[in-house]
Amino acid sequence: MKFIPIAVCTVAIALASVSAADAKGCIKGAVVGGIAGHMAGHGKLGAAAGCAVGHHEANKAEMNKKSDQQSQSGQKH
Repeated sequence: MKFIPIAVCTVAIALASVSAADAKGCIKGAVVGGIAGHMAGHGKLGAAAGCAVGHHEANKAEMNKKSDQQSQSGQKH
């Protein structure tokens, strides 16, 4: 039963320790996830999951931004 929270925490730590620049979205996601998890009785698990989701969403937004910039630069020529 303790395997799942340990695995989630391990993944969250691994994602957070990649580099300081890769921490985008993790802090905000961890805060939101921690609050939601606290309400459900699983604050640490919620924070770890929130960090992972926030990090993923930040990466997705950055990729969309790069894609939009590339498509706009292609239209100018």
